Amino acid sequence: MGLAPKYRLLLLLSALVLGLTAVPVQAHGFGERTELPVPLGYFLIGAAATVAASFFVVSLLLRSTPGESYWRYEPLQGRWLRLAAMSPLLLAPIKVLAVLLLVLVIATGFAGNQAPALNFAPTFVWVIWWVGLAFFTTLVGNLWALINPWKTIFEWAEWAAKKLRRGAAFSPVSAYPAGWGLWPAFVLFIGFIWAQDAFPQAEAPNRVALMAVAYTAMTLAGMALFGKHTWLRHGEAFSVVFSIFTRFSPTEVRAADTGNCSSCGTDCLDRYGDCVDCYECFERSTDRRLSLRPLAMGLTRGRPVSLDQLAMVLLLLASVTFDGFSATSMWVDFQSAVVRAFGGSGDTVFNSLTLADTLGVLLFPAGFLLVYLFFAWLMARTVGESLGALELARIFAFSLVPIALAYNLAHFITVLLVQGQLLVPLVS
Repeated sequence: MGLAPKYRLLLLLSALVLGLTAVPVQAHGFGERTELPVPLGYFLIGAAATVAASFFVVSLLLRSTPGESYWRYEPLQGRWLRLAAMSPLLLAPIKVLAVLLLVLVIATGFAGNQAPALNFAPTFVWVIWWVGLAFFTTLVGNLWALINPWKTIFEWAEWAAKKLRRGAAFSPVSAYPAGWGLWPAFVLFIGFIWAQDAFPQAEAPNRVALMAVAYTAMTLAGMALFGKHTWLRHGEAFSVVFSIFTRFSPTEVRAADTGNCSSCGTDCLDRYGDCVDCYECFERSTDRRLSLRPLAMGLTRGRPVSLDQLAMVLLLLASVTFDGFSATSMWVDFQSAVVRAFGGSGDTVFNSLTLADTLGVLLFPAGFLLVYLFFAWLMARTVGESLGALELARIFAFSLVPIALAYNLAHFITVLLVQGQLLVPLVS
């Protein structure tokens, strides 16, 4: 499907204008700002060439025959080897360790040294858990689905309830509203971004502990109210975020016996008829598979993309972009304008700077949405509007995931490698 010449020219001119208006953006994360080791012009040319080359590489890798699944390799050959590797006895110590780390974050946050650099909680939560686990999920696989401490605590509570009620099953209190979708996770993740980018006391150990306690209570309540898998799939923000990241990873879990899929809480079968990365079916399956696959292949599974999924992907891309942009002189000028408009009065939390950063947290995703919808509308015009702009926006939503992951990697890799080393003395 070719583009009309006038639209090709319009897209080319748009790209040139955006390139000429680019300004340097210094990422800051949790460490100090650093300058580029090469002139900015060379950096922008190299970045543009990388993006252009990626289209060529993707066009070669993603060619497939309709109805034909992608390449995968199962390193665990043999049923008994798979059962041993995925045995609950093998995973139990890892789950217990994850719960103990959550307890340690809360305990050290409340009772430990309140200097952020001397406390275990801030470094572990902001650097090791959020940055490190995001990288691991992207480049290896969804470890969070196995070690999620809130899921483990709830499963222990289910086990205890069955013992006390003599085998009676633990059932959800209410059905999950059909219209909610991923919006609870979307709202909670905005709250997390606000804490990271706008909350002045985000690195205070007692505030980190308080946020951990509050999120623990909300997550356990959500699972009790709507069911464990239902809340993890729709409401638990980090399970939703990591499930998006793991679409890029080279590993997948699969329920080879798809008989349980009919009773699954979601339409989990992809266009190839496979049940991939559905942890509800995987948990109940008697034929579990762990497979290797080409990178980013999970982005092409062909399931329809809903509006809430599109919103989550755009939020991921916008959040890390704002985190970097907030370190620029342009953002400092905006903060100064807000301070002048509203005055510098206020306490250490709710002041004019907090208001400016809160506006950034909210307005950046909205701006990304408008820009993305504009180019979707432009694409719709090039195909004679046989497809609507919103439909095209949903179709191409997961093509933004590698960009968000690349931004995340470039933005936080130095923080993980440098500041992450603080965890070694802090463990003591």
